[in-house]
Amino acid sequence: MDLPDVGIPPRLARRMSMAEQYEYLRTKLTRRRTLVTAGAVAGGLLTGCAGDGSPSRSTRASASPAAGVHGSVVAPFGRHLALGADPRTQMRISWQVPLAVRRPFVRVGTRPDDLGRRIEAEVRDLHTPGVTGVRPALDQYYLHAALDGLRPGTTYYYGVGHDGLDPAAAAHRSTIASFRTAPASAERFVFTAFGDQGVSKAAAAGDDVILRQDPAFHLHAGDICYANVNGRGEKTDGYDPGYWDLFLKQNEEVARSVPWMVTTGNHDMEAWYSPDGYGGQLARWSLPDSGFDPRAAPGVYAFTYGNVGFVALDANDVSYEIPANLGYTGGRQTAWLDDKLGELRGAVDFVVVFFHHCAYSTSSHASDGGVREEWLPLFAKHQVDLVINGHNHVYERTDAIKDGTVGRRVPIGGSTDPTRDGTVYVTAGGGGKDLYGFPAGVKESYEGHVRDAESVDTFRWTRSRAADAETVEWSRVRYRGFSLLRVEAVSGGTPRLEVSALAQNGERIDHFEVRRGG
Repeated sequence: MDLPDVGIPPRLARRMSMAEQYEYLRTKLTRRRTLVTAGAVAGGLLTGCAGDGSPSRSTRASASPAAGVHGSVVAPFGRHLALGADPRTQMRISWQVPLAVRRPFVRVGTRPDDLGRRIEAEVRDLHTPGVTGVRPALDQYYLHAALDGLRPGTTYYYGVGHDGLDPAAAAHRSTIASFRTAPASAERFVFTAFGDQGVSKAAAAGDDVILRQDPAFHLHAGDICYANVNGRGEKTDGYDPGYWDLFLKQNEEVARSVPWMVTTGNHDMEAWYSPDGYGGQLARWSLPDSGFDPRAAPGVYAFTYGNVGFVALDANDVSYEIPANLGYTGGRQTAWLDDKLGELRGAVDFVVVFFHHCAYSTSSHASDGGVREEWLPLFAKHQVDLVINGHNHVYERTDAIKDGTVGRRVPIGGSTDPTRDGTVYVTAGGGGKDLYGFPAGVKESYEGHVRDAESVDTFRWTRSRAADAETVEWSRVRYRGFSLLRVEAVSGGTPRLEVSALAQNGERIDHFEVRRGG
C-alpha cells in the first residue's frame, strides 16, 4: 500500500521527542485535513489522525447520547479497579460504555442487596479518527468514580450504571461485583505482578492464574495492551485503539475485583492524544495521586499496603534504548523518587519498586543504561528490597546486586538481606505477549531444571543508543515461558517477602525470600 506523505521523515523523527512529534503531527495533519494510514507516522509511537483526539474530562459525557438509544440497552463493560493513595479507605472504579450515556454512577454498599450509596462518575472520552482502508473512526467513553471514606478491612459490593440502567434493579443483580479494602493494620497479604500482557489466549490464561492466588492487588509493569503495535518510534509503527476495548473485556473477570495497578511502557505512549503520549492513559485509568502530578505522568505514583510501600515509575523518562520521552519530566520524577523512598523507608518494613524497562536483564532488550544511571544510586541509598520490571518477554531473576555487581548469590530457595547484600531485580515480562529468548548458548535455569551459568555475555544501552557489551554474573534464574510473580508479605514475627514465580500451568519456577537485618 502506498503511504500518503503525512508522516515524519525518518531522519527528522530520530531527533524528535514525543512532544515534538505530537506538535508536528497536529500541525501538519490538521492543516491538510487528511487521515493517516497505519504506517505513516515515523517515531510517534501512535499513528496520527486528523481531527482532535485529545481526551476531555468532565462530570458529564462530552458527547450527547446517541439519538433514539435508551440507556437500558447500553451495557457497561471493562470494569477495572485501582487502589487510592490510602488503600484502607479509598478505591477507584473505572469502566467503559460503547455509547455516550447520561449521568453515570456507581452504587456501593456492604451487602449485595443494599447498594444505598450512590457516587456520580466522571466521563473521559477519546476520539480517534479513522484511517481509510484500515480502520473506522472510534469514540471511546471511559467512566471513573472515586470512593473515599471507606472502612478498612471491609468487603464492599458495587454496580455501575447510568440513566436507564440501575445496577440495584433485580434485572441487573448479576452484574454486581465486590472488592475488599486494605486492613487497618498490617496483616499477611499476597500481590501478583507481570508486564507485557496484550490480548491473547495466553494473556487470558494468565488472568486465571492470578485469580487462583487471591491477591489483594496486581501490579502491571507496562506494555499493557499493545494497541500501539511496534512501540519503537519507527515509521512502520501502527495503532488500533479498539485493542483497548478487547483488553478491558479480557481482564474484567479479574480487574473488577482485584485492583489493577499499572505503569507505562514504551508501547503505552500514544502520540496523538497529548504531547507526552499519555492522554490515552489518563482517559482509561484512575491511579493514586501521591504527590507527583498524575496529569503529567499517570504511571508515577506510590501507595502503602500493610507493611510494604510500593512505587510505580515511568521508565520512558530515563530510557536510553527508546528515547522518545527521554527527560520529559525534567528530572522531577527522579527527585520525587528520592523523596518518596526516604519517606517510605522509615514507615514500612519493605519497599517494592516497579517500572517497565529493565535495570538488569540478558534477554532481547537487555539492560537500560539510563535506568541504571538515574535510579540505581537511589535504590542503593534507600535499600530498596525488590525491583520488578517487564519489557523483556521472559522471566529472569538476578542475585542480590550491590554496587553493580553480585552482593550475594541468591539461589532458588535462597534468602537475602538488602541491608547487607543489595537488591534483587526481577524481569517478569511473560504476561502474555510473544515470548523472547536468551543469548545464544545460554540455557534456561529454573526450579527443577537448574543450569547455572558462571557468566552471560549481554549488553546495556548507552545514551548514544549504542549496545555496550558486558559479561555479567548476576543472571541466576532464566525461564522462557508465560509466567507471573507471586509475592506474599508477612508482617508477624520476622517480617519477610516470600517471592515466587509461577508458570502458566501454576507450577513454581522460582522462589526466594527477602528479610531485613536477619
